[in-house]
Amino acid sequence: MADTTTSTDAAARARRETIRKGLGRRHLTEKLFRGFGIGAILIALGLVGTLFWMVISKGYPAFTQANATLEVYFDPEILSFDPAPVRGAGQSDADYRAAHLGWQRAVTMANWNRIVENAVVNAAPQGFEIGSREALALIDAGERHRLRDMFVANPNLLGQRVSVDMLASANTDNWLKGTIDRNLPDARQQLAASTRQLADMMLENGTIEFRFAWHIFTNVDSRAAPAAAGLAGAFVGSLYMMLVVIVLAVPIGVASAIYLEEFAPKNRLTDLIEVNINNLAAVPSIVFGLLGAAVFIRYFGLPLSAPIVGGLVLTLMTLPTIIIATRSSLRAVPPSLRQAALGLGASKTQMVFHHVLPITFPGILTATIIGVAQALGETAPLLLIGMNAFVAAIPATPFDQSSALPVQIYLWQGNENRNFFEARTSAAIMVLLGLMITLNAIAVILRQRLERRK
Repeated sequence: MADTTTSTDAAARARRETIRKGLGRRHLTEKLFRGFGIGAILIALGLVGTLFWMVISKGYPAFTQANATLEVYFDPEILSFDPAPVRGAGQSDADYRAAHLGWQRAVTMANWNRIVENAVVNAAPQGFEIGSREALALIDAGERHRLRDMFVANPNLLGQRVSVDMLASANTDNWLKGTIDRNLPDARQQLAASTRQLADMMLENGTIEFRFAWHIFTNVDSRAAPAAAGLAGAFVGSLYMMLVVIVLAVPIGVASAIYLEEFAPKNRLTDLIEVNINNLAAVPSIVFGLLGAAVFIRYFGLPLSAPIVGGLVLTLMTLPTIIIATRSSLRAVPPSLRQAALGLGASKTQMVFHHVLPITFPGILTATIIGVAQALGETAPLLLIGMNAFVAAIPATPFDQSSALPVQIYLWQGNENRNFFEARTSAAIMVLLGLMITLNAIAVILRQRLERRK
């Protein structure tokens, strides 16, 4: 009897020891899994933080740019043309416009470079000698056009001296910000020695100051005046494309998902459609660009490099994502809700639109906004439909030629003046990321509000 009790106790102790070891291994596994999970999150956050830090650290200098405050003299000897025409009695509108346009052409043909050159020379310290080309290199080439427009708007400026804030050239901005090595020999510098010296003097005496570069948001891209290049045209082009995507992809995608999930019969045809939708979601975006170039441009004859074509291409690319996400939201609704609605006498259409969709609407809205935000950052399909063309205008309609923010980033990254456009490229990335983060934030806020109403 004692031997039996002893053996029973030993077996119980062995079982307890086995259970204790099993619990120890289980707890260790849980701790390791939790540690790996936390480590993965920290690594992901670290990589994202590094990306944002690199973009912001390189891009924020582009939001400040060198501006020179110069006294401009509208010299009558240089601006030697007839006064602005005055509308005479009985003169028709067409005749007056023709006369005024002829006067504007004469104003345009004046030597505005000489006006800018004189303003720079007069701002130099007394006795400082600088050549004509060296003086002009200090100021952005587009400023002469701005002076011309000022004169056309107010011909009374002739013979007057006016203080004007002029944008410094991209090379001057590089020199003053130190983005180019000052120890390089003159042959490898972007500016002549006299221009560099004068720029330093003007910065020291306050003639040149660094100010916020609002023109990044208000100007279009420019090759003749790179310092004045902006994102306005690309930004509006992207907005037009997103408008097309929202108008087409969202209703078509949601309607397709509702039909396939709630109304379509389960047969080989619907199975084939589902397989193709899943496959389309994995197709590289450049393939959609080829499709858009072949169908929308060559077959339908839509204009090259237009936001309407880009929007149609991005719509095709976004549709599978919206359909799959919407169907997932519909599948998450418990079957009991559908059965209860049908049991109370609702038709299938009433059950879907009155009971199922209101519950899934937050998820559908989030999925569509995230899909639109993803389409906003696509570049490859837009390159194939010609949106990498240089367009120096803000599109008035979706059918006008335009660029887009991702394509503008691509073009600036390949610009030959890398010292200047490297920061400008990072600034454009910041604008694009800001727009995408805003769209995602809107999705989160709307989802939270809609979930509270349920």
